[in-house]
Amino acid sequence: MKHTKFERILIKGHPTINERWVQDRIAEDPSILGLGDLILKDKERAHPRAGRLDLLLQDADTNRRFEVEVQLGATDESHIIRTIEYWDIERKRYPQYEHTAVIVAEDITSRFLNVISLFNGMIPLVALQMSVLKNSEEIGLVFTKVIDHLTLGLVDEDEEVHESTDRSYWELVGSKQSLSLTDQLLNLARKHDPELELKYNKFYIGLAKDGQPQNFIIFRPKKNFLRFAPRLSKSSKIQQRLEEAGLDVMEYDVRDGRYRIRLQPGDVEKHKAILEEIIAEAHLAASD
Repeated sequence: MKHTKFERILIKGHPTINERWVQDRIAEDPSILGLGDLILKDKERAHPRAGRLDLLLQDADTNRRFEVEVQLGATDESHIIRTIEYWDIERKRYPQYEHTAVIVAEDITSRFLNVISLFNGMIPLVALQMSVLKNSEEIGLVFTKVIDHLTLGLVDEDEEVHESTDRSYWELVGSKQSLSLTDQLLNLARKHDPELELKYNKFYIGLAKDGQPQNFIIFRPKKNFLRFAPRLSKSSKIQQRLEEAGLDVMEYDVRDGRYRIRLQPGDVEKHKAILEEIIAEAHLAASD
């Protein structure tokens, strides 16, 4: 494979490339941001007394929207405030959607990272560092994720403040057959940590080790099936693998960052290989 040297171009102050050019490239193909299969909902979206939102994007398969602000040069206070303000306006105007603020800049400064850390995860925000690379007469945009969307854990999962239950409770809510599927998946998870145990909570069955939650996978037994939910970032490749394996994949849980898979009796053995892979990936992601 031949190696090609690229030259990085700074857009701010460039004679022909400007912010509008960047917006147009993203609008043409929002997937270049690396945030999934997105579609353009609006561009230069007017907000009364608050200026214009550069780009409003939406996930093609879910109700998640992205409020995108593009900035040339280094991040500064005004753009941080503007990005958050647009996000806040959109989420209040359209509460039926999950909203994520996205700031795109040529230089994500350490000061910016420090400021964002003060919000302590209360604002779902993604920061992308943008580079323009030139090769001969061709140029391309590259986006590097510096801050990822922080998914806030649900209280009933990671803080055991809700009523604990036992296996008999879940036999009534679900069935012995669906609980048997839970046991089979626990055995697959124990390949990564033999000390894992089932933790019976009121709204789900999780995993625990030495009394501490290890909820990289959780379970919700029903009468006729088991809802299996591994925590993994949404990925078209993972989605494709699950579907090609013949699994019954439900809508992705954006709020908790989980895939939801409906398993019937016999499915764990039938799909053992792909389930082992998914559990391994969820365990690894939780360890990072």
